[in-house]
Amino acid sequence: MAKVKTTYVCQECGSETPQWAGQCGQCKAWNSMVEQANVKQSKGEKSSRFTGYAGEQSKVVQMDKVDLSEVPRMGSGMSELDRVLGGGLVPGSVVLMGGDPGIGKSTILLQSLCGISKDMPVLYVTGEESMQQVTMRAQRLGLETGDFSLLTETQVEQITTQALMQKPKVMVVDSIQTIYTEMLQSAPGGVAQVRESAAQLVRFAKQTGTTLFVVGHVTKDGALAGPRVLEHMVDAVLYFEGERDGRLRLLRAVKNRFGAVNELGVFAMTDEGLKQVKNPSAIFLSKYTDPVAGSAIVSTWEGTRPMLVEIQALVDTSHAPQPKRVAVGLDHQRIAMLLAVLNRHGGVATFDQDVFANVVGGVRVMETSSDLALIAAIISSLRNRPLEEHLVIFGEVGLAGEVRPVPNGQERLKEAEKHGFKKAIVPKGNLPSKPINGLEIHGVSRLQEMINLL
Repeated sequence: MAKVKTTYVCQECGSETPQWAGQCGQCKAWNSMVEQANVKQSKGEKSSRFTGYAGEQSKVVQMDKVDLSEVPRMGSGMSELDRVLGGGLVPGSVVLMGGDPGIGKSTILLQSLCGISKDMPVLYVTGEESMQQVTMRAQRLGLETGDFSLLTETQVEQITTQALMQKPKVMVVDSIQTIYTEMLQSAPGGVAQVRESAAQLVRFAKQTGTTLFVVGHVTKDGALAGPRVLEHMVDAVLYFEGERDGRLRLLRAVKNRFGAVNELGVFAMTDEGLKQVKNPSAIFLSKYTDPVAGSAIVSTWEGTRPMLVEIQALVDTSHAPQPKRVAVGLDHQRIAMLLAVLNRHGGVATFDQDVFANVVGGVRVMETSSDLALIAAIISSLRNRPLEEHLVIFGEVGLAGEVRPVPNGQERLKEAEKHGFKKAIVPKGNLPSKPINGLEIHGVSRLQEMINLL
């Protein structure tokens, strides 16, 4: 058999040593030596280094002879999850799902697997919970299981061996931080263990055509724990967002080799698990009995669909030498830039005011179409005058005070009209060629024009 030899590799300069050291002898970096497994082929053993995923010899193929038949997709049982994945599950794909503890990662995967198990065999590998805990959760959520198999194991070699015997179409590993390989001596969850275990699981999925979901922990900063290379090894990376004590959960794709990135799926946490929200715009819009100052509605674009969200702003006199600029769900640096543009080209000064901005519902709006609506909310709060009812605003604001068009303007306006909005302020470049019934549309090219309309 092949012999396994462990070495320690510096993550800064790449130098190798047979023993661990606190400081690299080459680049003098501290705590950069990471354990790595090197497989040495024994005499007479055929090397598989240059074989493909299926274990066959790799060959050079001309591009015009490559088979372009579309990869068949399988439904996950949840349309919102299918939307984020780009249309469904792809055989042989590996999906990494991250999120805060208790956000709903295991719940949504358990619900999806129970739906898939009615049509094909599935396998749920748990390294953190017992079989009884997973079964009790499924019963508590009222889920019906078909060909559903459970495995409690943390050694990756045993997992792949059992999976080869069961031959599931879809498999979940929860979580990658608990999995280890016998080739390494370090503890599970370390950089080397996570990397080597993930590499074996990815190779298994590609060789057998199994759709694999891998659950990953996140750090306190919200990034996936473990080596950064883990995100490069998988086909798709999904993040669960939202407050644990809140009702809404947002599933966002930040990488997807089989679909669009920045796609967003909206779920609501209930006693019966996660429920899909088919019309997220109605969820994120607040219902006020009386108009409220500092609130503006923006039509943002998430993945392949428009979505209406509410942006709130609070402007108050600052009693500190340095006024505060606080943003929740928005880019903090962009708010500071927009306040400078508002002062220079709009004649509205906020240098002695604290400015707080928030996106209702916990959603993050990072595209530039929210610039115009954020400025409108800031002016409304500063003057303590509510904006008109049934008004939607979107557009990008430049440093020269110009209002630039944004993509998919026609679809944004149709979404606003569908939800009963009567008036819209948009960039002139986004004015529709044909009028939209029931929607009064005003096009602006400068920031001052928008302020005059308000």
